[in-house]
Amino acid sequence: MRLRSLLFVPGDRPERFPKAAASGADALILDLEDSVAPEAKARAREAIGEWLRSAPPVPSFVRINPLDSGHVGADLRAIVAARPAGIVLPKAEGQDSVARLLELAGADCPPILPIATETPAAIFALGSYRAYAERLVGLTWGAEDLPAAIGAASSREEDGRYTPPYEMVRALTLFGAHAAGVAAIETVYPNIADSEGLAAYVARGRRDGFTGMMAIHPSQVETINRGFSPSEAEIDQAKAIVALFAAHPGVGALKLDGKMVDRPHLKQAEALLARAGVL
Repeated sequence: MRLRSLLFVPGDRPERFPKAAASGADALILDLEDSVAPEAKARAREAIGEWLRSAPPVPSFVRINPLDSGHVGADLRAIVAARPAGIVLPKAEGQDSVARLLELAGADCPPILPIATETPAAIFALGSYRAYAERLVGLTWGAEDLPAAIGAASSREEDGRYTPPYEMVRALTLFGAHAAGVAAIETVYPNIADSEGLAAYVARGRRDGFTGMMAIHPSQVETINRGFSPSEAEIDQAKAIVALFAAHPGVGALKLDGKMVDRPHLKQAEALLARAGVL
């Protein structure tokens, strides 16, 4: 499943589901948590179930409520049988949270995408997800709930950059995802009107090793997809590296276009081609 862009949609706004599906997003995240008021959650569950049973044109995940919220049982009863593409698990705290969700959802539990940084305890469990790597579709993080949980004024500087504690959290999520061998999904960019800032944020995410990103508005999808898609030049370069090593088996370092390339370059090239669907 290609996951460059995952677009959030409030679960109690079913009239938005088709528009979101037509946005070009690789997947939707139909929300039962923060964007849905308590009195609207039952209606949202019903709407999401109907959408999932209608054979939606794009993979559709569901963000359930936190495991300790009192809502998760009803969430799972409403959606698991309808076979979402995956479950987005908020307030996840490592392998124990994944194990608990699997217990509650049963044998038919869909793949899981934990939001892995929303509580202080979660930060110390980011390396534990590898224990359930085969049940995960990726790992992502958030920069809003954690500062609220610890009484911080903000997770960002005035220019929008993350403050040092949240830069650390972002990095730990990135490495936790790669340690588990699953997709590293960058968190949302909240300023919908700032297209230049979004493009820079996407470029930074891809540079650092994220493979996709969550979105909060359809207008963000094209920029995210473009930013997380290898260019033709990058694909050609990767193909050349793979072909060079294939022609010289057993050699650890070679020269290509006047530059030295070695086995880490080969690994990067293979990963890029796999993401582009070439390998």
